[in-house]
Amino acid sequence: MSPFPADEPLRCEGLSVFVRGLEVQAGIGVYDHEQGRLQTLVIDVTLELEPRPIERLADTINYETVAEAARAIAAEGHVGLVETFADRLARACLEDRRVMRARVRIEKPGALSAVIAPGCEIVLAR
Repeated sequence: MSPFPADEPLRCEGLSVFVRGLEVQAGIGVYDHEQGRLQTLVIDVTLELEPRPIERLADTINYETVAEAARAIAAEGHVGLVETFADRLARACLEDRRVMRARVRIEKPGALSAVIAPGCEIVLAR
């Protein structure tokens, strides 16, 4: 007997896959002192998928795919704004049709004194 009796059938109302605290070295920034050097970005990504049964890795989004997309954007070359990087990453995640909504938050530690980290967050949805 289950310690949590269920009188009604349950349904999945949401499914999110996330990657938190991904550190990526990227050429980023608009100021002269930011040109020609790498800076650390700390990236959080949450992907909302259509709720469905997940039995195999192929049924969902692989975390490594998200990390690879972020690293690929960094490898493409210097990006002026954190907002641009976030937008590119959200769009890359939405290339997978199973992703209904992508939330990307990027922190740029060390970019501003007396704060933990400035940054931005973007949400794109289909």
